[in-house]
Amino acid sequence: MTLTRQEGVLCHCCDCAVAAAVPVSAPRGRKLAALQLRRRLRQQLLLALVALFLFGFNTVTAEGEDEDGPYRGKYLGKLNSYHHQVSGDVYAVNEYTFLLVGFNYDGNGADTFFWSGASNRPGPQGFIVPDEYGKTNILDRYHNKDFTLTLPDRKKMTEIKWLAVYDLNNQNNFGDVYIPEEFEPPRTQIGGTFSKRNHNVSSSSIEILDSKTIRIKDFTYDGRGKRTFFWTGVGAQPSSRGSKIPDERGYLDPIRAYNKETIMLELPGDKTIFDIDWISIYDVADNENYGHVLIPDGLNVPPSLVKITPYEFSLPNCRQLHKDLQVSWEVFGPQITFQLSGQVAKTDYMSFGISGSDVSSQMIGADVVVAYIDDIRGYTVDYNITSLAPCVQVLGQNKGVCRDDVVGGLDSFQLNTYARKDGINTISFRRTLKSSDDGDKEIFLDRSNYVVWAFGQLDSNNEPAFHTYYPKSDIIIDFNTTEPVNDCFSFTKRAETPVQIWERARITDASVRTFNAYLGPSGGLRGYQGITGHVSSGLAWYINGYMIPELYLKRGLTYTFKVRGGNNPHSPEHYHPLVITDDPQGGYDRLSDAKQSEIRVLAGVEFTRRGRPKPTAAGPLCLSRYPDHYDRRLDDNFPTFKKFNRSLINICSDEPPALLEITPNITWPDTVYYNSFTHGNMGWKIHIVDSYTKLRNAGHSLATTWLTTLTALLMPLAL
Repeated sequence: MTLTRQEGVLCHCCDCAVAAAVPVSAPRGRKLAALQLRRRLRQQLLLALVALFLFGFNTVTAEGEDEDGPYRGKYLGKLNSYHHQVSGDVYAVNEYTFLLVGFNYDGNGADTFFWSGASNRPGPQGFIVPDEYGKTNILDRYHNKDFTLTLPDRKKMTEIKWLAVYDLNNQNNFGDVYIPEEFEPPRTQIGGTFSKRNHNVSSSSIEILDSKTIRIKDFTYDGRGKRTFFWTGVGAQPSSRGSKIPDERGYLDPIRAYNKETIMLELPGDKTIFDIDWISIYDVADNENYGHVLIPDGLNVPPSLVKITPYEFSLPNCRQLHKDLQVSWEVFGPQITFQLSGQVAKTDYMSFGISGSDVSSQMIGADVVVAYIDDIRGYTVDYNITSLAPCVQVLGQNKGVCRDDVVGGLDSFQLNTYARKDGINTISFRRTLKSSDDGDKEIFLDRSNYVVWAFGQLDSNNEPAFHTYYPKSDIIIDFNTTEPVNDCFSFTKRAETPVQIWERARITDASVRTFNAYLGPSGGLRGYQGITGHVSSGLAWYINGYMIPELYLKRGLTYTFKVRGGNNPHSPEHYHPLVITDDPQGGYDRLSDAKQSEIRVLAGVEFTRRGRPKPTAAGPLCLSRYPDHYDRRLDDNFPTFKKFNRSLINICSDEPPALLEITPNITWPDTVYYNSFTHGNMGWKIHIVDSYTKLRNAGHSLATTWLTTLTALLMPLAL
């Protein structure tokens, strides 16, 4: 039967069209209806998926778990706000610590504290959680502040049910967040061990302490690779497409040999454990993996609380020299502009320059800039290095680490800008590629340049003291690249822990009248610098086997110093007559006439008819030195001076020592200092006393009487 076509009526109910008297067959109509139904279902499903996506996105954003943001730990939730504008996000850093982000409180509560407990809801049964400073004071006003709270008495997050802002006087809860049941707070995770492939690489299980820090126990590597680094990246296996991890001291040089040592590695810049798949001992020269460990996914570890400061540079090229030092540059015509950026102390200098050798990175003969900022302005000073010693006069000529203008040269660096921000010094300057000063090294564009760098403390004269950080391997830079090069990353800084200095030695035995004085290394931050608080020149006086002991001498008694500090005035490093003055710094010969006139010389110096000082106690050289191929940057690895001293080798002349005889009298100050005539910061205190009785009663001596006496008797035989 055939239907005739008539007017159709369109119905919008349920988005379907109902045709009236449409001239089509019944089966075709059913197919069309089914097709329209499928389209409607697809549209509804699509809308549902979009809604779910938007809901999920908003939920993630609300919970602060946006993957693009920094990892802060395990999210607990937003503070439920009841009164006094309490708000903020709360994270679990570890099982003892909360992180509050964007915390607000108007400060108008009468007796308000951070409050926690194990009851079902906040109430009077609980305990005070100390504030971000560890205090239990009444809370003040907070505005959008980020900080951590640590539960007291080693209480754990799993032992409580809530954290609140609570008023004890009114027993009123201003805001709270609840700890979910069976909550697992972030904690240190145990990983695998380094696979044993080559060069004796091995370890115990690694410990992932937080999102940036890995502890490797019993780590071993024989140090015989060509250019081997701690290396990290992504993928199933280590490959050349990775990047360096600074070693345990922040260096980016090829790593040294290790023998079952425990070391801590910090991932560089803003990189976290969630950004990597493996850590390898990798030789980039041969593209060979000597051993690696895989990093598991989904680690529930504490967030790293290190401070991350993005690097800022305006020049196109940048090279990371150390975790805390960067150099950037740009060549324009016959000039090159540099920028040094360093995470250094206010009194520190940064140094960078062209090596003294064309085939290696060598300090001797190097042409460097020393850049620093004082309370007023920035400085870039041109230095020439002729020996590894402070600048001293040797037979009328200045030798050592000397400014160019002191040795007859020119200061070739022109300061551009300087700034100190967030603990980072940034200094830019320029010089010509080929200087008119014969003492300056040329910067080549047609080949690579060997460079040197260092940073450390300035002495009291704003001269560079012995550098704290410096490389031990060759550093090569091509300043004329066709494409910009940049391997720099953000600066990181964690809370500093005080350095445990070595024991302070005191010699108080009244029977000891002879002191054997010779030279030895100053021993890093635990040694001379830690004991005295002064910068070091690299060497220190050793007295009767101790590094810079404090001596207690009685007025009216005569004492003899047997001096073996070097008697060759041609040597800028090893010419150290002993002097005793009232100046704690020493280096009397380096001082100006005006400065010398302010110092009282008590022994070791006589004056010529023209008033020039002349040392009287310059003896042959006796030196406790490092073994061959030792890295003195490892001095602080020794827990005690005794163990450090045992690692040294004594090299002493057969010549008899110079004798310095003194008899302190009533005119001597209560405290004087033994030091070097030529170099500053090598000695320490002599206490002038009227009686030893009080000293014995107070128990000042660290060594027993028999040991001190025995050392004094045996030292001349050993030397």
